[in-house]
Amino acid sequence: MPRLLTLDHVRRALRGHEARTVEIADARPAAVALVLLDGNKTTGLEILLIRRAERADDPWSGQIAFPGGRYEPDDPDLLATAIRETREETGVDLTSAEQLGPLDDLYPRTPTLPPVVVRPFVFVLGRRPPPLVPSDEVQRAFWLPLWRLGEAGVRREITLTLRGVERTFPAYLVDDELIWGMTERILTPFIELVTDL
Repeated sequence: MPRLLTLDHVRRALRGHEARTVEIADARPAAVALVLLDGNKTTGLEILLIRRAERADDPWSGQIAFPGGRYEPDDPDLLATAIRETREETGVDLTSAEQLGPLDDLYPRTPTLPPVVVRPFVFVLGRRPPPLVPSDEVQRAFWLPLWRLGEAGVRREITLTLRGVERTFPAYLVDDELIWGMTERILTPFIELVTDL
């Protein structure tokens, strides 16, 4: 079994991390929440993920993702966007969660995807998982132990046909859950950051 990351690892890594911000003309700002649960001695840290509902109007339809979405004019800032979207999509209230800070901004690399710049924020909840109440935008919300991403054979390259074109991406395959795209692009640097101590 890969080594368990602790909350101390994450706190230390993020304490000195200066998140890179990105400005792209005409790109809408968005935010996601990387929510950690300080699990037990067997599971270690767990991470909250969602499977997006299958919807024709959603370019990320059916994918594994972090809860989050686009900034709305009523949001005071992107942190508020991440908190609001997490509550709407999963029922998890992050207003009193420990905030560990933002990660680097990122944006889609595929020109057919909407122009957005996404800022991930890291939160920590206590040891007891809150009830998950998925919205109609979410097929399923679940906790995944972080150590599972370090298991042999989980990290891989996948080839997908997108709009008639074959493309290869780095991914994680945990049980039947395929984590790729922007979710993988947030998870991998996060894991590298917190394990490189």
